[in-house]
Amino acid sequence: MKKLTYLLAAAAVFTACNSGNNGYTVTGTIEGAADGDTVYLQTVEGRQLVKLDSAIIANGTFTFKGTQDTAANRYITYNPAGTEGMIMDFFLENGKINIKLNEKSSSATGTANNDIYQAIRIQLNELDSQMENIYASMADTALTDQQRESKSKEMDALQDKMMEVAKAGISQNITNAVGVHLLKSNYYYLDVKELDPLVSQIPATYSNDATVIRIKENVEKMKATAVGKKFTDFEMQTPEGKTVKLSDYVGKGKTVLVDFWASWCGPCRREMPNLVEAYAKYKNKNFEIVGVSLDQSADSWKEAIKKLNITWPQMSDLKYWNCEGAKLYAVSSIPHTVLIDGDGIILARGLHGEELQEKLAEVLK
Repeated sequence: MKKLTYLLAAAAVFTACNSGNNGYTVTGTIEGAADGDTVYLQTVEGRQLVKLDSAIIANGTFTFKGTQDTAANRYITYNPAGTEGMIMDFFLENGKINIKLNEKSSSATGTANNDIYQAIRIQLNELDSQMENIYASMADTALTDQQRESKSKEMDALQDKMMEVAKAGISQNITNAVGVHLLKSNYYYLDVKELDPLVSQIPATYSNDATVIRIKENVEKMKATAVGKKFTDFEMQTPEGKTVKLSDYVGKGKTVLVDFWASWCGPCRREMPNLVEAYAKYKNKNFEIVGVSLDQSADSWKEAIKKLNITWPQMSDLKYWNCEGAKLYAVSSIPHTVLIDGDGIILARGLHGEELQEKLAEVLK
């Protein structure tokens, strides 16, 4: 595997660790590796890989031994000079774990969590292969716009299948290490109705986990800003430096679309023509848009406003992902929209493209 990807768990029944208190033995092989090469056992701290242990390949294999109190997601990395290297995540837990690292079909098996994790790896590889084939075929300059659009929809459908597997894997494994890891990796794709019943099932061993704590906090914020709830106010600055509140626009009788975006966000920029169209169509029909930028640079923010033909009110605190408004509304990916009625009640969240246009047509008819 040339790039680090989070793997999603298949729906499976969790069984107890098969090793008792005998510790772990990780034995593995690496395609193309030579005796004397070094393999690393690593973890992630922040966004950096940190080395925990190393092993030298001898007679074609490497071995790690030790004890592990609770199963934890770890990485095997192999990156000799002059190569692209390989990396794979797995679950370090007591028992005998067998690792096979190669370009196309890496695997980790032998213990309960790894067997669950590996089951879906095969399915993901198949879906990923299909996506790569479609993507490669789109380079054909002879394709018509209609054919290209059709292939793009095929890729979207495959992405949806991956997400379906993820959600099933999380819900059916939430009481074990696999499910918790998957939730931590994918919670920003789940809405409050999906997250709320999951967080209460997370094992107590994760009560001090920083990401789990953040997920639980986000769920409470999502519940407070869910459809049907009164909007939550916040204040920021306009591009001109004036302090304004969301309540300066919301709850005044107009339907307001709050758009969380940033100049550095490609999907936000691609969605902007849809908002420009909606604003032109409905701005004289008691409709307003308020942009909340997650930018850090005021210059980049202002330049994007001009280039993207944004003519509606804007605000930002230039705090990137620490944007106070985004945190209050548990925004974990952008673009993200919140549609609010004239009385300040939230009507919808996360609408884009055709869905947004359809909702606006319904509300502003």
